[in-house]
Amino acid sequence: QEIKQRIEKYNAKVTNCLLMKLNDDGTYTGFIKVHLKLCRPVTVPAGIRPQSIYDALKEVNLASMTDKRTSFYLPLDAIKQLHISSTTTVSEVIQGLLKKFMVVDNPQKFALFKEMRKDGQVLFQKLPLTEFPLYLRLLAGPDTDALSFVLKENETGEVEWDAFSIPELQNFLMILDKEEKEKIQQVQRKYEKFKQRLQQTL
Repeated sequence: QEIKQRIEKYNAKVTNCLLMKLNDDGTYTGFIKVHLKLCRPVTVPAGIRPQSIYDALKEVNLASMTDKRTSFYLPLDAIKQLHISSTTTVSEVIQGLLKKFMVVDNPQKFALFKEMRKDGQVLFQKLPLTEFPLYLRLLAGPDTDALSFVLKENETGEVEWDAFSIPELQNFLMILDKEEKEKIQQVQRKYEKFKQRLQQTL
């Protein structure tokens, strides 16, 4: 009864038709939006066509059709809308997002955070893998300023590296090497500009 009242209260505030629906067994379904804020590239199958409606309905796994892999950056702050159940866990949301983008990286590389805005500050809190995002959405209401979900890289210290394959670990090293070179170039450019200004002043 309490869940029913909360859902009715939630739906009364919804302005985009993305309502929650209570099922006969007491579970409920609804929508969440997840912002993708990934700083590092992801690994996807190379040369795979975009997923069609037929593939989605038949749950065709295009990623399994080739062993070739490539890396690319997902658009920063891309938003994906998911229709989930009250029994869907954070772990399942992460796996579902990776599947939608055909990302073949180990799900342990990623974490789902809840983002809250309070007194002009933006606060992030990492969600446990067993948490239920739709329940959090129900409690917070449909206002995304009160609560939104963000997919980010997992903290390095919490990643179980033994769970990754050799090619994945090699890919991480390549990414780190690229990032290191970019940082070095940034520092070099910064001091080169500073040097030029000093010479002009002299």
